[in-house]
Amino acid sequence: MELKGAYGAAKAGSITFDPVAFLTHPRTILRLLSWVFSIVVFSCIINEGYINIGSERLLCVFNNNADACNYGVTVGVACFLGSICFLILDFYFPSMSSVRDRRRAVLLDLVFSGLASFLWFVGFCFLANQWQATSKEELPLAQGSDAARATIAFCFFSILTWAVLTLSALRRFLSGANTNLFTWQHLDPVPSNVRATPYPIANGATIVTTNPYQAPPFTETLDPQKLTQQRPMAPAF
Repeated sequence: MELKGAYGAAKAGSITFDPVAFLTHPRTILRLLSWVFSIVVFSCIINEGYINIGSERLLCVFNNNADACNYGVTVGVACFLGSICFLILDFYFPSMSSVRDRRRAVLLDLVFSGLASFLWFVGFCFLANQWQATSKEELPLAQGSDAARATIAFCFFSILTWAVLTLSALRRFLSGANTNLFTWQHLDPVPSNVRATPYPIANGATIVTTNPYQAPPFTETLDPQKLTQQRPMAPAF
């Protein structure tokens, strides 16, 4: 069972690092998929996304629009680097003992994942529109057509992975910090039948915690008749 603590991770130092559990975690799998998808996108554009027709000038296969190819490469490289950085952050996240640092890390993950999913959505629509406007005359022998289709497909897959990562980060951010694991969980509950012992404070005084509704020890109930019987008699004159 996974221990839950501040922002979805166990208390720092409570468990040892398990590489198998880390690699099989759904968040890690999604980051690796996003990393692979980004590689496919910018590598397809760089390798086969440019063609030359009767000249040394390279033209983008997406309707000869250089902005389309540049956008795909830029977003792909940025998400490639971001995936690596957040994988490293996930590795060190359980060792963070400060709740404030964990909050910042989760907030950064939320912002970047949301921005990445939005950029991939824009890229998918932009590249699909430019590819639809590309005529067959602009691509003799269908040069780069497979790379263009693969780029569009993996842009769509990247939308899904980064959207799920955004929801995961949002869920961790809303869960907040479980203060019990960081303050009171290490203290054992005191049984109700155990009396508190006095402890010294400054100036030699002591504080004793008592229950005001509990009868003090070494007391007995006095009978009024016994008091009357034991009353001393006045001397007779």
